[in-house]
Formats: sequence, structure tokens, C-alpha cells
Amino acid sequence: MIAHVRGQVAALSLDSAVIDVGGLGHLVHCTPGTIARLRLGEQAQLATTLVVREDSLTLYGFADADERDMFLLVQTASGIGPKVALAMLAVLAPDRLRRAIAESDHAVLTSVPGIGRKGAERIVVELKDRVGPAPVATSGGTGGDGEPWRAQVLEALQSLGWSARDAERAIDAVADSAGDEPDVGQLLRLALRSLSKA
Repeated sequence: MIAHVRGQVAALSLDSAVIDVGGLGHLVHCTPGTIARLRLGEQAQLATTLVVREDSLTLYGFADADERDMFLLVQTASGIGPKVALAMLAVLAPDRLRRAIAESDHAVLTSVPGIGRKGAERIVVELKDRVGPAPVATSGGTGGDGEPWRAQVLEALQSLGWSARDAERAIDAVADSAGDEPDVGQLLRLALRSLSKA
């Protein structure tokens, strides 16, 4: 397994980054939240895992080892492949996902595209005893006044080539969707959708 890659960020898109490692560009598929932390031309390190298929070798990258470990764990549930696992982490932070499984919160799990009620029930049955105790929810980090998520989304949009003015307009358009526990990846997607309509 390729445990991590470290190098200069050579390119960014909504769902992937190219990391230049010793002159070799590694295409790494990531969640929008992970992409939001990367900056073109700057050094970055991503925890990674390589998924081998008959017709492809796909590298997935994560902000930290905890996110990567959850990606690997959820794939041990029946019917969950890398794309759905990545979608789960794009919508839910690792602790939130762990809590949803531990507490049998089917509503939270079905908020992930590609997971229906039966899929959520199967995930809970197969993984509940393996995720450990539900982490305690906190109001720190990206909660409260919402400023941290605004800065992250702004930087992500600018790194993708949008002007500061356009990026701030898009952020204002999606601010009502932030809620009490803002999800940077989801808000970034909404902001990009807003920009594409404009």
C-alpha cells in the first residue's frame, strides 16, 4: 500500500489533485474538504491508499490517517466500494460518520448520495461493533460564527481559479446552508454549483 504522498501540488480539480513526487505526478482522488486544504504550488502531504482493480490502479488521498482508516473500514461493508466510501467522507467527517454508525442513525447515513435505507441498515449491522464508541459531539472547530468554513471555501475557490469577488458572492449564496455544523466539502460543492450557474 502507498501510505502517503508528499510533494508539490501541481494541479487541483473538484475531486482530485496532482502531487508532484520526484518529478512524477500522482493523480490522487480526494474529498472536496481535503482539496480545500491544498494550494497550487505549495508542498502537501496526504495519507493515501491504492485501490487495485483489473483495469485500474486508483490512488485515494486524505487529510489524515483517521480519514483514510474510515475509508478502508466502510468498504468492508457489503456493497460499499471506493466511490461510495469517498462520498461518505465527502458528506460526513470521520467522527460524525463513526457516531452515525455507532448510534444507528440511518437518517444521517442516507444523506450520503448512493446510500438508501437498506444500505444504511446493512452498514450499521456490519460495522457497529467495529467503529468503537460514538465520539462526543462538540461545538468547536467549524461551528459557532461560521468564519472558519468561509475562509476554507474562499481559499479553495481561489485555488481553483475564481476571483475573490466571485468566490465571496458564491459563499454568500450558500451561507444559509451552513447550519450549526458546517460541512466544508458540501458547501464548496454548493458554491461551485452557484458559480457555474452564474
